[in-house]
Amino acid sequence: MENALIDMSPVTPEAFRTLFKTHAASVSIVTTMDNSIPIGFTLTSVSSVSADPPIVAFSVMETSSCWPAISRAETVVVHFLDEDQLQLAQRFATSGIDRFDGVDWDQLPGGAPRLRAVRRWAPCRIMMRHPAGASRVILASLGPPVVEPGPGPLLYLGRGYRKLDREIPHAC
Repeated sequence: MENALIDMSPVTPEAFRTLFKTHAASVSIVTTMDNSIPIGFTLTSVSSVSADPPIVAFSVMETSSCWPAISRAETVVVHFLDEDQLQLAQRFATSGIDRFDGVDWDQLPGGAPRLRAVRRWAPCRIMMRHPAGASRVILASLGPPVVEPGPGPLLYLGRGYRKLDREIPHAC
């Protein structure tokens, strides 16, 4: 089989954004503590990397106000949001506010804050921070997850929040 040449011309940030506006992603919040101050942010970049051992990845832009805390953190909590948690997602995506003000949370033994309203979450220990363009890809080992029943995941698509409206049947 002959190797095909792939066009690797530079891609503009606009073309990149246009592509990913068509890609649905689940919405999560990552939290940590920074000198006794709770830090958290909304993101759509959480992905599974390995089940054995359990490892997740997420990315943070180096220009983000949360990057300094994540650059020093040993532990984080990854919260997987349900469709009824839109306000929480919007709150933790808003710059210039105390994102924890009025939010019910507690601190896990490892130090990271856990948002009590979130039904699916896992404590994580940061393993690696890898440079990737203007961002850092964070690899973290997963501690025992909590998975309680909920209405379904909160999604982000086309610059807006969405919920699943139906399952597409498939044959197995």
